[in-house]
Amino acid sequence: MRLRRPIGIVRALVSALVLGCSSAPSGPGLPALVGEGRRILFIGNSLTYWNDLPLIVQSLADSAGGESLAVMTVAFPDFNLEDHRAQGAAERAIALGGWEVVVLQQGPSSLPENRAQLRASVAVLNAGIRAVSAMPALYSVWPQSSRRADFDAAIESYRLAARDVNGLLFPVAAAWLAAWEDDPALALYSPDGLHPSIAGSYLAALVMYGVLYNRSPVGLPPRVRLASGAELGVSTALAARLQEAAAAVLAR
Repeated sequence: MRLRRPIGIVRALVSALVLGCSSAPSGPGLPALVGEGRRILFIGNSLTYWNDLPLIVQSLADSAGGESLAVMTVAFPDFNLEDHRAQGAAERAIALGGWEVVVLQQGPSSLPENRAQLRASVAVLNAGIRAVSAMPALYSVWPQSSRRADFDAAIESYRLAARDVNGLLFPVAAAWLAAWEDDPALALYSPDGLHPSIAGSYLAALVMYGVLYNRSPVGLPPRVRLASGAELGVSTALAARLQEAAAAVLAR
């Protein structure tokens, strides 16, 4: 599965991160580090940068008090982890060091060959991640809406990849299923049937917050102001339902 988004939009997103936020220099050809606190590096594709997911996680953490997050995102449309290894920016970012967690994501990887590629790439990247004393984390993503039957296989691929490297797992796809158990009509996909809606990204961020802080996401605010200046969120009622779904999956 290939994930496409016009490159001009990607540049606009990167510009918003660099120009619209309190940021620190990183390295040649790399995006800026946004914020201060525990340093988290996100490596992925449009399922990572869509709706500014890393900034949502950062803002939820800030809203809850305690340790704040500094985030960097190295993500390009249509990239899997093998593409990142070939392109080089992800490994240069890892080598900067100072990271607490490095988040790895590609497509759903439900097919056997994609699962094998995911596990192989994660194993290679893990060597660099561990060399800078960071922890790998796998961001378990969902299949297209037209391939809902692939959820279990996609979830298993990311579980195996996380287990291979003794890393963290962000069980976002499982949280989507849990939310649909409560209400099958929840619109977690955007209209294209692949990328997340605001609700889908908010749910993903709740799961990531819960894993990073080992806390329940119940009680987090339904709306946050991002470091870019944008405000994003869902209704109070929907937030409560999504928080309960995330908490249920994390409790497992």
